[in-house]
Amino acid sequence: MNELASELGISKKTIYKHFKTKDELISKGIRFIIDKYLHEVHQILKNTKDPIERIVLIQKNSFQYLNYFKPSFLYGIKKYYHNAAVIFENFKSYFIKSTLKPLLEEAIEKEYLRKNLNLDLFCDLYFTKLQNIVFEPKNIFEDYSVAVVFEHLIINSLRGFITTNYKDTNKLFS
Repeated sequence: MNELASELGISKKTIYKHFKTKDELISKGIRFIIDKYLHEVHQILKNTKDPIERIVLIQKNSFQYLNYFKPSFLYGIKKYYHNAAVIFENFKSYFIKSTLKPLLEEAIEKEYLRKNLNLDLFCDLYFTKLQNIVFEPKNIFEDYSVAVVFEHLIINSLRGFITTNYKDTNKLFS
């Protein structure tokens, strides 16, 4: 709180007038970030119709957020701010089930992705466990650019399930 008050140029007392606890402050901050992210996703969904392109753009956006959040921030939330951690985990789980998985299902229905794609496994590996893959045991963004990690984790994984019916492969997978 001292660092935040100093950064904002206000007293801790002023902060505590608006937030009863640090956990409340962190929880509302997480909620704000989630709302901002959802607005960006809504724009992607509004402006793009292809389910594969939607997944790629959403995950590209997710990688930008992962790069912005340092592992210590995410671990600190998990360890010290239970309410904020619950908000984040609930959001992540709901978002995958309500947005990303249905996009994969749509791509399978349109025969853009192979029918034998195990959706639950794909979601667990490349969406649910994403922050673990990127940050554990070390932050791979320290050694590789966001673009390179994104290419290897998301693009190459999707490319492996693309069918010949998908015509935009050059645009997304070149």
